[in-house]
Amino acid sequence: MKGYVHVYTGDGKGKTTAAFGLALRAAGAGLRVYVAQFVKGTKHSEHVALARLSDSITVKLYGLGRFINGNPDEKDVEAAQEGLKEVREIMCSGKYQMIILDEANIATHYNLLSVEALLDFIRAKPEGIEIVITGRMAAPQVMEEADLVTEMKEIKHYYQKGVQARAGIEK
Repeated sequence: MKGYVHVYTGDGKGKTTAAFGLALRAAGAGLRVYVAQFVKGTKHSEHVALARLSDSITVKLYGLGRFINGNPDEKDVEAAQEGLKEVREIMCSGKYQMIILDEANIATHYNLLSVEALLDFIRAKPEGIEIVITGRMAAPQVMEEADLVTEMKEIKHYYQKGVQARAGIEK
């Protein structure tokens, strides 16, 4: 099976949720999935559920959970860059058929990863691997390189009325 590159971006809710839905579908079809989460440094409800599918889906956090308001320090940058190198080796190992780079677009926007490093990762993709890249503010070059780009557009959100992230829904 030929693998493609997906990008889920935009200001609306649902980018990671869409990627995890695709991971679940892939696992159901017998594919192995590796999820690399950049920027994020804490586990949420989806990690509990995906732990039950650990024979099919592996999740690893490459964020330190410390950088706020777009001000990463050297340790944040180092964690992201080392993470991308590790995931590239994993992708090329042939063990997984789908690689999800959750929040990699945000990582490039805040210079944790360079756009060129992300493009090099995409271009190193073996033929049968599906890559999914999520996060707001996808670089135009990444969208151009992708085979599928979906933009989530916020029309209305209850955050605007002060609703905080809820367990099982947003976290």
